[in-house]
Amino acid sequence: MSASWVFSLRWVLGLLLAVFFIGHELSLWRLALIDALENTAYDLRLQATMPATVNPDILIVDIDEKSLDALGRWPWSRHHLAQLVDRLFDDYGVAVLGFDVFFAEPDESAGLSLLNRLASAELRDNPAFRQIEPGLRAELQYDQRFAASLKDRATVLGFVFDQATDRRLNQLPASDAMISAEVSRRLAIPHPTGFSANLPLFQTSAASAGFFDNPNVDPDGVYRRVPLIQVFNGHLYPSMALEVSRLALGGARLAIGIGVQGDSYYAIESVRLGNYRIPVDEQGSVLIPFRGPRGSFPYVSAIDVLNKAVDPARLAGKIVILGTSAPGLLDLRTTPVQNIYPGVEINANVIDGLISASIKSHPAYLVALQFLILVLVAVVMLVAMPRLGPLGNILLAGGLLAGLLVANLQFWTAGLLLPLASTLLLVLSLFLLHVTCGFLLENRSKRVVTRLFGQYVPPELVDEMARYPDQISMEGQDREMTVLFSDVRGFTSISESLDSKELARLMNEYLTPMSRVIHQHRGTIDKYMGDAIMAFWGAPLVEPEHARKAVRAAFAMLREIELLGQAFTRRGWPPLRIGIGINSGRMSVGNMGSDFRMAYTVMGDEVNLGSRIESLTKQYGVALMIGENTRAALPDLVCLELDRVRVKGKEAPVTLYEPIAFEAEIEPGQRDAVMAFNAVPGLYRARRWAEGRAALQAITSPWLREHSVYGLYDARLAQCEQQS
Repeated sequence: MSASWVFSLRWVLGLLLAVFFIGHELSLWRLALIDALENTAYDLRLQATMPATVNPDILIVDIDEKSLDALGRWPWSRHHLAQLVDRLFDDYGVAVLGFDVFFAEPDESAGLSLLNRLASAELRDNPAFRQIEPGLRAELQYDQRFAASLKDRATVLGFVFDQATDRRLNQLPASDAMISAEVSRRLAIPHPTGFSANLPLFQTSAASAGFFDNPNVDPDGVYRRVPLIQVFNGHLYPSMALEVSRLALGGARLAIGIGVQGDSYYAIESVRLGNYRIPVDEQGSVLIPFRGPRGSFPYVSAIDVLNKAVDPARLAGKIVILGTSAPGLLDLRTTPVQNIYPGVEINANVIDGLISASIKSHPAYLVALQFLILVLVAVVMLVAMPRLGPLGNILLAGGLLAGLLVANLQFWTAGLLLPLASTLLLVLSLFLLHVTCGFLLENRSKRVVTRLFGQYVPPELVDEMARYPDQISMEGQDREMTVLFSDVRGFTSISESLDSKELARLMNEYLTPMSRVIHQHRGTIDKYMGDAIMAFWGAPLVEPEHARKAVRAAFAMLREIELLGQAFTRRGWPPLRIGIGINSGRMSVGNMGSDFRMAYTVMGDEVNLGSRIESLTKQYGVALMIGENTRAALPDLVCLELDRVRVKGKEAPVTLYEPIAFEAEIEPGQRDAVMAFNAVPGLYRARRWAEGRAALQAITSPWLREHSVYGLYDARLAQCEQQS
């Protein structure tokens, strides 16, 4: 795949992504996932910037558990409600009272029923009763008492529209605004088919009324917006929150502007409350300007109001809403700021936003601005990304994301709702597109690396080499590395006991897990030599921990050979024993060979020494042996000092060690035994044979006394002591 082809693909797909997100913002098509992410972004901004303060000018008289315990279950007697209204206006002097409940049925209290029964039966002929009956009856007409308490006061009743049925219960308030059936049909605002309203007696007594249902709940069930107007039978009706706000502003004029252009444009263009142009959407809804979590407005218990147990200063001149926070009355909602939120407090937030003119708006010019932002983001990223390296692209994408977030928050604090999800998604999508296209080019490079090194190194190293091609070379280099040689003991006799097919299967069963272990420890397999394996660490990629990884691999190979022995026995094969030699030092590595055949391999004196060390494992009866360079590179490796010998090709003697375990993993007591034994070779070389033998015999560790090297030094020291 050529670079030019990938470049063209990046531009085509990048432009398609930009068109996709622009089309969504222009509402040419809508994607539910983007809308859901936009809602989440809105919620996060709201939670991060809401003032989280309490507004004392709007109070909630709460039908709470305390009040229900005192007055009984809801609905209460209208006698109590009349008392409550009188208390609020006469004793506390509230400015406006809104009801987040409605009264659809007459009060058939027990007192009036009892009076009717007495008048028709037991006391029918009692003159004294007949004399006081009219007064008692008037006293017990609780609906009339409640209606009288509403009259000539700034009271706003609530009612609910029904979007699903045509049930029509009681009486809607009078409407001052009408629209034609054609305009009504084309508007996007809610068109309920039924309603449940208040008794006519109450409706004609109250100053006003408004709906408090919400047909514009978002698809995820969260209350983010509420309608301010709905249309029923050609009449426009305001919400309870809008009516309470209007009365609180001294009866401010409410004006609703509807735009009509030909047959294609019908929309609510404006809703004005006095001088405030309310920013409603095409459905006549506003975003709820939440002040904070539940409790952003003071709550007072209804029973405390009735008992005059509230400080008058808290209520005087305030806007009051009668509602409930009691869970049993089912007026709890899911909101962006809290999962369980009283519906009455939602209305309080809307009233607060309408009076303070703090509702977020999304004017038409923001659509054009969003279009320009998406175009600029697409052009900048498509032009800049191919010219930047990986870090530059990360910084570019991160900088754009941060800048867009900051700018969006500036609009937010100015009261403007600029969409965010599409812009951020476009940045991330273009970044991922660039990464993907880069991967296609990198994959081509990776195939080249795999072709060169796939037979030597594990796949994860091939991936790493493809990411850092400047770190690899096929040319000869001198490096600090570690080499490992492994050989099967007694392989000749094993091969003679099996036919060729069985021998091939056995070798495959042996070499596969051994190779896997080497690869797991980031080793490079140089070659297989019959039953022998040669591997190295430190090339093609530089590996600072080459000695440690080689020893770790050797430990793992010895554990694996034990598991293989059990499997081989079950198959009737002889168990295998291996010897491993490891050495570290300066080595030459690269593609070496002839014009006819090349191989990536290591050479040098330290490589040859590694091979000699492996062959000496048989002589000392150990499975693993390392040279002094490897030992020096691993100070936390506990080793038995085996001997100091002069090997072929080396003039200076070499100290040989058997690794036992790393410090953090050695068994208790084993380290002390090893340290005690390691004094013996030094005493032997110093010709202090009696001291050496005494030190040897002082070792009590069963494991070490059974070790072959213990017997070796015991025999050496005894012979030398006897000859001296």
